[in-house]
Formats: sequence, C-alpha cells, structure tokens
Amino acid sequence: MTTMPAAFIGHGNPMNALETNRYTQAWRSFGAAVPRPRAILVVSAHWYINATAVTAMPRPRTIHDFFGFPQQLFDVDYPAPGLPGLAEEISDIVKPTWVGADIDSWGIDHGTWSVLVHAFPDADIPVTQLSINADKGFDYHLELGAKLAPLREDGVLILGSGNVVHNLGGANRAMPDAGYDWAQRFDSDAKETMLDDPLNAARLDAHRDFRHAVPTPDHFLPLLYLAGLAGTSKEGADVLVDGYAYGSLSMTAYTLGMPAATPSTDATAAAAIPAGLPADGVNI
Repeated sequence: MTTMPAAFIGHGNPMNALETNRYTQAWRSFGAAVPRPRAILVVSAHWYINATAVTAMPRPRTIHDFFGFPQQLFDVDYPAPGLPGLAEEISDIVKPTWVGADIDSWGIDHGTWSVLVHAFPDADIPVTQLSINADKGFDYHLELGAKLAPLREDGVLILGSGNVVHNLGGANRAMPDAGYDWAQRFDSDAKETMLDDPLNAARLDAHRDFRHAVPTPDHFLPLLYLAGLAGTSKEGADVLVDGYAYGSLSMTAYTLGMPAATPSTDATAAAAIPAGLPADGVNI
C-alpha cells in the first residue's frame, strides 16, 4: 500500500463547514487528491482532556460542541462509521505510552467534521479521534505523533486540526482577512520550522510572540503531531493554503507526503464569526 499522506488543517470557526472559500476549497482539493484511506485518524483541538484516548465506537456521534451559532450548523450531521479496532492498533504501536479506548463519551467534534464535510463529503470512510492529553508537555505530543508513523504505511490518513495562531480574545471583526503583526511573525516562523526543521516545532514556545499567538495550547498542539510525523519520515511539510482571519487566527494548513498544492487564486475570506458571539476559547 502506498504511504498515506498526512496533514494539519487550520480550521478556523465552525461556520467554515457551511461555506465555500479559499480555505474550504483547499480542504476539498486535498481530500480529492489523496489515495482512499482505510481510516482517518484526527487529532482535534476540541478533544482536549486529561488523558490520551482513541474513540472506539462503531458509530461515532456528530458533536456540536459550541453555542450561539445558526441552527443550520447544529443540523450538520457527519455519519461516518468508526473503526473500533484501530484503538487497539494504536495502543500497540505507541507502547509504552498508554492509550485508552473511548467507547461512549466522545465522537466526531467540529474540529473534525467542519473539515471532513469538505475533504470527504460522502462520510463513508471510518473516522476515529485521538484526544490531546492536556497534562502532557510539547515533547510528549511531538513524540506521540512520530510513533503513529506506521499507521501511514497501513492506509490510515492522520490529520491534525487546530490553528497555529488562535487568540479569540484578540479577534477583530474589522480584520476579516488579515493578521496582526505578531500573528504574522509567529505564523511565518512556524512555517519556516515546519518546512525546514519540523522536529524543532516543539521549541516554538520560546518564540517572542508565543504568548499572544498561543494563549492556550489546545489549537497549537495538533500541529506537533504532523511535525513528529515529518521528522520521523525526514520529509519536509508543504503548505496547502495560508492566510489569516480576524487578526488573531492563522488559517495555515500543511500536508506531508504529497506534492505541494497549486496556490489558489480565490481571494474569498474565511467564514465570518456570527454577530454577538463571544470570543470564548471553550466555544470555538
């Protein structure tokens, strides 16, 4: 079997699930270009708990883990099957790291389905999620990503979903398609690291703009899983699409193990944050 590509997607706010813009078009192009996976394993910023676990239910539910959005977004269903046996495969591959099997508490959250509705709209490929262990440091996540590498040789598409820069408290509605200077600096230096020295991504916490760009680690940590995979395979990542939203969000996405994407000529901005929605990290 051909080695499966991997990716990190800057997913932005959930409204991207309903819209067509230059980012969602890039996600769709990515899904169309990769070989059909046996399963998709997603590390989503929105499953951030005090344990390392893998969903292991045959029919994961679609989770609407947000509030204040239009009903149309709550009506989205992504009925992909699960693959319970993948939890045991992952547990074996990453030993001695402990990974639990979640049979009933989680499912497919919006960090996952808001991307997959574009990349794999038929929802016919099994989807599992790997939680982000909030108790662990950056090196743990980088190393765990590296340990997942054998899955790529067995038909599993590994996908991180978050945002390199994610500071909702700094969001500015007057900047729908632009980034603050500090956001651009951090995103640019992260990009240089991912393309040239991905194993050094865990050291980005020393960057002068880190505290502004990453006030909480949940959306940044999925990037380290792709960095670990890239370092293990000694492949440099490629940029799928990049840009900014509301000053304080980076929409940069990376791929691994597939040709660099042709830059999109579409100038459509990322989805708008609905009026009146609080800039709350728990929400989006």
